Amino acid sequence: MSFDENNFDDNLDDEQLPEESNNNRTFLIAAGILGGIILLSVACFVAVYLFTQNANSQAESQAAAITQTAAVASNFINEALTSTAEAAIFPTATEPPTATPVVNVATMTSTPDPNASPTVGAGTPAAATATVGAALTQAAIAQLTIIPTTTALPQTGFIEDFGIPGLAVMALAFIIVILMARRLRVAPTR
Repeated sequence: MSFDENNFDDNLDDEQLPEESNNNRTFLIAAGILGGIILLSVACFVAVYLFTQNANSQAESQAAAITQTAAVASNFINEALTSTAEAAIFPTATEPPTATPVVNVATMTSTPDPNASPTVGAGTPAAATATVGAALTQAAIAQLTIIPTTTALPQTGFIEDFGIPGLAVMALAFIIVILMARRLRVAPTR
């Protein structure tokens, strides 16, 4: 083995090199599998994006409906309190109550049902007060009710930094690197 300054081949014989086959079937199968995985990944990302957008729009519409209901209840409470305050402050033009004679007429009476709940007659001041009190209680409960809202996931991942287009560009770059490395490996040396 002699040393030649112009030859850097290390004097390897052609018989010592392994024979390269022109069959790229294994490489094409591997490239196809990788391409399929990438396409499935992109399809999954698109599906997740579309489903989360639909869920977000439904949550926003529910939140808007709840906010509108709370606003209506708040307006009702404000009007009721204003009416009560005005009634207490401003004098009324009603005449004082007078004694009304009771008419005793014999009527058929039924025995009260012990299982029935006591009711207040409609149109009486007690019924009106009970109705307003119940409405104000429900409105106050509606204002105090905690409405759960959805929270977003943290925005600290790889996709948030580069986005899906960046991911697709990097996947394409890796495929090009794989193809170029394969081409350079089988290219004849000059």
